[in-house]
Amino acid sequence: MWSFFLLKTNNIQIKNKLIYSYIIVVMVPVIIIGVMVIGYSKQLALDSAIAQMSNNVDRVRNQMENMLRVPIDISNKLYLDGDLQSIVNRSYENDIELFQAYQGYKEFAELTGLYTEISGIRFYHHNETMSDNLDFTHIDDNITETEWYKTVGTSNGIGWFYMKDKDSTSEEKLSLVRRIRFSEYPTQGVLVISLNQNRLNSILSNEPFETMIADDSGYIVAAKNPDLVGKTLAERDLNFSISEASKDTFEAEVNGIPSNIVVSELTLESSRNGLNIVSVFSTESITKASQRIGWIGLVLIAAVLALALGLVYIISQLITSRLLHLSRQLNKVARGDFSVTSEIDGNDEIAQLSRQFNYMVMSINDLMNQVYETNEINNKLEIAQKEIRLKMMASQINPHFLFNVLESVRMKAHINGEKEIAYIVRLLGKLMRKSLEIGEGRTTVKEEMEMVRSYLEIQKFRYQDRMNFELLMDPDAKDVFILPLIIQPLVENGIIHGLESKEVNALLTVRCWIANNELNIEVKDNGQGISPENLRKIQDSLEWDEVEGARIGLRNIHQRLKLFYGDEHGLVIVSELGIGTTILFNVPIGGDSFV
Repeated sequence: MWSFFLLKTNNIQIKNKLIYSYIIVVMVPVIIIGVMVIGYSKQLALDSAIAQMSNNVDRVRNQMENMLRVPIDISNKLYLDGDLQSIVNRSYENDIELFQAYQGYKEFAELTGLYTEISGIRFYHHNETMSDNLDFTHIDDNITETEWYKTVGTSNGIGWFYMKDKDSTSEEKLSLVRRIRFSEYPTQGVLVISLNQNRLNSILSNEPFETMIADDSGYIVAAKNPDLVGKTLAERDLNFSISEASKDTFEAEVNGIPSNIVVSELTLESSRNGLNIVSVFSTESITKASQRIGWIGLVLIAAVLALALGLVYIISQLITSRLLHLSRQLNKVARGDFSVTSEIDGNDEIAQLSRQFNYMVMSINDLMNQVYETNEINNKLEIAQKEIRLKMMASQINPHFLFNVLESVRMKAHINGEKEIAYIVRLLGKLMRKSLEIGEGRTTVKEEMEMVRSYLEIQKFRYQDRMNFELLMDPDAKDVFILPLIIQPLVENGIIHGLESKEVNALLTVRCWIANNELNIEVKDNGQGISPENLRKIQDSLEWDEVEGARIGLRNIHQRLKLFYGDEHGLVIVSELGIGTTILFNVPIGGDSFV
């Protein structure tokens, strides 16, 4: 047998031997592996999409929990509100007395204006002497027949229902419904807090897959596609039992298309019912692209193999010596010698490969230098971000307690007729909340200027007639994105170091305008100014790695501007002793990426 095989092999020409050997040893295995890779890449893409969808559902769940805690906290506050108990259980003699009571109770309006997560608050009561308005509604037979009233009207706990917001629009919204028992009266009522539909939809707006939030009745209360809000899961052809679905992915047909679905139940503490987060994607949409790319790659591999098959016998001997030379140079590079140079004559592929090798060696040297410089920049940026993060974390100690205390102080001042103090306390709470909400991302010029205005109003209350301020903002600049907490520290620096010692006519001006496709920001005061010697020291300290005292704030802002926007964007300080100080900087606009 072996002799017969050798005899037949010896009778085949060397050219055919190489071709047959190439087909058996290279081409066939590569094609088989390519087919296996296509199947593997298809499954890998599907598994990756499923994992991403599960992570997205978890993220949406966390965001929804944070949003739903707001109306729960509000309901807890109103549950113990003595003014609400008094106004609902009082017997009114005439409409004037009722109107005065309505005018004096502003809690619903203030809470709605303070929290963007909600769109309205309504209380349903049994007081026959009260007439209906936007805040209070008498419970009649139509209301007692509703599903939401039957569920929570005679039992404790919080319910979540997709119901009509009884106002001028009568839109259906996701609402918190809770029975209120009055401790000092033998009566009760029902509190309804409607959630902001736009905020609900915004949670899902950036999801890569079709994602919806449905109540336990199957009504879609929020969706990436706002047109689906108000419809049922059955209308979307999602005919599966939510009660039997788990968070694990399961397969089903949606509109006749094989799809993968993830359902996650969201039920908060003290709630009688919950919501369901549903995410859907079609299997074909995920696997089609990877499968197409795989087949294209397989065809290209087959083409290359066929071309190589025709050239292998002709040029094998011609290229061996040149490849050996190049291999020796590669071995030197592998041993860490980046000073080698390959010199191969000609203009064919091997000569080009030789030149590319030389270019690669130079590129490696350049990349090593760039990596070193990039690491230096990233280290500086990380240090700056950690400083900001530590300050932000320090300011977040028990924020709800601080906000509640400030709100109590403001209400007490308001009740006692101290409207100015109540206004300042409200500004302080707003300033603190804005500072906590900014985080480490970006903000707009408008939002940053609102923080500056709140801070200056507080300082105005402190200094009274000694200080005035002006905020000048180009309308085209209000929506430009900038780094957060970049203007207010400059304003604070101007007041403390520029206007603190000025007894009268202290003025601080903040101006924002756009010129040459750049956002320009100027903070100017007419304070005591800076001597030329101290001004040089301050300007030099902006570039130092270690700064002590008050200058560290200016340096941090200066370094953040340079790190995010480039070395040409930093603080410019101009001052004249006895005249005042001006701090300017500009940032590019028209793009979302930083340096």
